[in-house]
Amino acid sequence: MASSATSRELIRQPTHIVYRWLGDRIFQTIIVGLGLVIMALAVMLALVLLRDGWSPLESFGFFGFLTGTSWNPVTGVHGTWPFMVGTLVTSVAALALSFFPALGVAIFVAEYAGKTVGAMISYTVDLLAAIPSVVVGIWGIFVLVPFMQNNLYLPVYLWTLENAPQLLPVLGAPAGYNLVTATLVLALMIIPYTTALARDAIRLVPREQREAARALGATRWEVMRLAVLPYARSGIIAGAILSFGRAIGETMAVAMLVGNSNRLPFTFFGPAATMPSVIVNEFREAVENLHLASLLAVGFYLFLISLVVNLVAAFVQRRLSVAGRAQ
Repeated sequence: MASSATSRELIRQPTHIVYRWLGDRIFQTIIVGLGLVIMALAVMLALVLLRDGWSPLESFGFFGFLTGTSWNPVTGVHGTWPFMVGTLVTSVAALALSFFPALGVAIFVAEYAGKTVGAMISYTVDLLAAIPSVVVGIWGIFVLVPFMQNNLYLPVYLWTLENAPQLLPVLGAPAGYNLVTATLVLALMIIPYTTALARDAIRLVPREQREAARALGATRWEVMRLAVLPYARSGIIAGAILSFGRAIGETMAVAMLVGNSNRLPFTFFGPAATMPSVIVNEFREAVENLHLASLLAVGFYLFLISLVVNLVAAFVQRRLSVAGRAQ
């Protein structure tokens, strides 16, 4: 008891004003310095990509290189639009496919499942995020591609060939490596991120929100719909946008399954390409200076898109939060 009282007295002893002032200044300097280092690294990365990828931007123009539809390293013609289209289509479709299943898992784990079952589901979902993308790509090659080609692509193609041949230019030949396969794998890979962020946002809702809704006679679903989800929507939507950014930057699994074709228009069952996939596939083969600079310029565009996505996520989270609405 005496030792406990002595400890409390030692803790309550006021520190010297010089120590408090110096300690605060040192801590503030370290924190600000680390933040500035991160910002400086991001700026330096963008500048290096812009410097080394300046040649195609100067030759074709900033927007000309972005909207060019032809990519032919042999003739020295480079346009990023096919890869931009492939990146946006796969990422948006993957987010659309994964958002509601991920939100459903998050709601079940946070509100309905027991402690043991919820922990098991959470660990399983989190484990998906830890699987390397190259392993997911190998699984897609040996399991998903044959399954989808035999059970979906080929039957749908044959039915369309007999009953609606006008849709064949949209479907394309039933290749196993295509936009649909890459999108399905991409949706599987971003589910853990959306689920984890939505689960944490739901768990952070104050207990008073739920108790107030129950006191008014709300059912369990009405509590979730009227009291929990509106309070947690900023975290849920921001998590979805960040998952969208993760989908935009995914490289190996998409490069292994998308088919890697740079010719527009893309078809559902035909091969396509994304910005990360063209970089990883052609970087080692880029022997011409213009070709290498074009790949670096694609990386610069990808950096800008990722930056915009993260800024939008931060803005949405602030605007839709309870504190943001109250201001």
